[in-house]
Amino acid sequence: MKVVAFNGSSRKDGNTGILMKKVLRELEAEGIKTELISLAGQKLQGCLACGKCFVTKNKKCAITDDPLNEYIGKMKQADGIIIGSPTYFADCSASTKALIERAGMVSRANDNMLKRKIGAAVVAVRRGGAIHAFDTINHFFTIGEMITVGSSYWNIGIGGEIGQVEEDKEGLNTMSALGVNMAWLIKRTQL
Repeated sequence: MKVVAFNGSSRKDGNTGILMKKVLRELEAEGIKTELISLAGQKLQGCLACGKCFVTKNKKCAITDDPLNEYIGKMKQADGIIIGSPTYFADCSASTKALIERAGMVSRANDNMLKRKIGAAVVAVRRGGAIHAFDTINHFFTIGEMITVGSSYWNIGIGGEIGQVEEDKEGLNTMSALGVNMAWLIKRTQL
């Protein structure tokens, strides 16, 4: 059993990463392998709407000058996928959106190849707009016929400066519950 997690923050070890690591620790405590991939510093572009993935059906994006095809492969192999993002202008980051667009189109072009995988969104926010970012990520999961896992509240942590999210006890508890719930669901779907 494995979960691959993508941190869409421009700050590798910022608040989004702190929240995601909290979730991953719970998964690891439940015996599930995890991998955290940071999109920081990568130049991922959005979907070109070229439609080549629908023609080739090779489970790859036609754009090959970035690591996104590797990430799509990791999603395909994983039992669960976590996508985390900071809130930028009331939505997820551009890197997160590029990942969602291209992985989503490739999945759809290949008979929704990510269907029935377990998905979870994690969002860091300074003040407002987090629900929209949370919804954007969850829409990726639902349109791909994936199963989203819930927690004790929306999967959001509050903090502006790096590390400030550690003061959001409710947010941290939400991340812990998310990890436990995701592990439970992954184990049940392996039966």
